[in-house]
Amino acid sequence: MKNIPFASFRPMERELGAEMRDAFARVLERSFYIGGPEDRAFEEAFAAWNGVPFCVGTGNGLDALMLILKALGIGPGDEVIVPSDTFIATALAVTYTGARPVFAEPRLSTFNLDPDRLEALITPRTRAILPVHLYGQTCEMDPILEIAGRHGLPVVEDCAQAHGALYKGRKAGTFGVAAAFSFYPGKNLGALGDAGAVITSDPALAAKVRALGNYGSDVKYHHIYQGHNSRLDEIQAALLSVKLPHLERMNESRRETARKYLDGIRNPQVILPAVLPECTPVWHIFGVRCRRRAELEKWLDSRGIGTNKHYPVPIHLQECYRDLGFSRGAYPVAEEISETELSLPMYYGMTDEETGRVIDAVNSFA
Repeated sequence: MKNIPFASFRPMERELGAEMRDAFARVLERSFYIGGPEDRAFEEAFAAWNGVPFCVGTGNGLDALMLILKALGIGPGDEVIVPSDTFIATALAVTYTGARPVFAEPRLSTFNLDPDRLEALITPRTRAILPVHLYGQTCEMDPILEIAGRHGLPVVEDCAQAHGALYKGRKAGTFGVAAAFSFYPGKNLGALGDAGAVITSDPALAAKVRALGNYGSDVKYHHIYQGHNSRLDEIQAALLSVKLPHLERMNESRRETARKYLDGIRNPQVILPAVLPECTPVWHIFGVRCRRRAELEKWLDSRGIGTNKHYPVPIHLQECYRDLGFSRGAYPVAEEISETELSLPMYYGMTDEETGRVIDAVNSFA
């Protein structure tokens, strides 16, 4: 019996491979590789797809976050509130500005930042709130925005896992002053290498992000900031332009797989993710929780089913953040998630047979 991988690009590649090869050939024929027509076309298309006026391509999602924060003037001595349960790039973006990440606990049921715990973390040094739409479900944006507005703080959205996710019918990335996207190959909208983007409705912020990512330059050889080299290259832009028109259809395929999981998994040892009524996830990751995670992981592996763990070591316990002085127990919700979360196979094009095998294997775990 054929194994079921945790993730697979094969269904997408079978459908779009010829068109992607044509896009690659077009870039090669044009001999224009940075800041050309493919980049501009994708930026315009992705901005329109999200319903915002501006998009700036970047080298990756981490840079997209960092450039937004730097464009907002955040730096040494400042604090930025980030979730305690997220990929480390969110915190690194804060660190690279010289500011300090301040961790906010998530809700155990949704994995996303808990707004009820947010306000107590705000200090005179807080300069921004950075919610992450984790696993493809949007955060509870209304209370986050209300708290931020009351304190005069900008909200920067991390949409690395939420391309097309909705909150009350509105797309992730359109609530704050700006949003960062990653197009890492495994994302719902993925390139064939590293790539990212910033979207915003603020023309001045967009211009500053673009300059900061282009060595701090507004025009060639004129540098107004001490900037970075972080630009979306033409090949990745061309490939993303091929995939973007199919993204909603591919997201719907993930939603259908998630519906089958939510309806079919009935093992009392396995806790399913909660979906808030105001949210329409895109299911970048389908994460369940199980106190016997290692045994469940081994059980599924023995049946040819791939899994992953997001994230087995929380940020505050990572060696690189030892200087922040946290020890085990500092963020118990994030720690519980890190010790119990297991991600099931989730990708565009999963068949009914594959989904059914995963459900049966999870339900038969005793």
